[in-house]
Amino acid sequence: MGWLATLNEDIDAAQRRDPAARTRAEVLLTYPGVHALIAYRVAHTLDRRGARLIARLLSHAARTLTGIEIHPSATIGRGLFIDHGMGVVIGETAVIGDRCHLLQGVTLGGTSTRREKRHPTLGNDVTVGAGAKVIGAVTIGDGARIGAGSVVVQSVPPGAT
Repeated sequence: MGWLATLNEDIDAAQRRDPAARTRAEVLLTYPGVHALIAYRVAHTLDRRGARLIARLLSHAARTLTGIEIHPSATIGRGLFIDHGMGVVIGETAVIGDRCHLLQGVTLGGTSTRREKRHPTLGNDVTVGAGAKVIGAVTIGDGARIGAGSVVVQSVPPGAT
């Protein structure tokens, strides 16, 4: 599946999950989370093709415009919804499964300065509440829900809340 088809799933997710979203056009034109994902999908493609500097510049511009920082090397599945995304940070080695939901102020951060897996892995259908910090190379299982303001430094099993 190409990045454009994946982006369409991101837009659909925002419209489906946000009761305030009236139309697809409204979501595409006014949702900073969608704007950040558009930039990420392009930057990630550039990064994978070796155009790392251009990818980082695009990522930086998107952060400046949206307040959402997504490293172009992060791996993000289909249908991500970043709701009220100001302050969201997704680190370089983070992996996010399909149909996940991140609210404002979420950090998927690292605990090491080595070039290794150092950011979280989120399974499919994971929700991370406002202000939550998931730190280190931990795994959050499918369907888990991380509460607002939580600090998570250990893996969480599937379905946990």
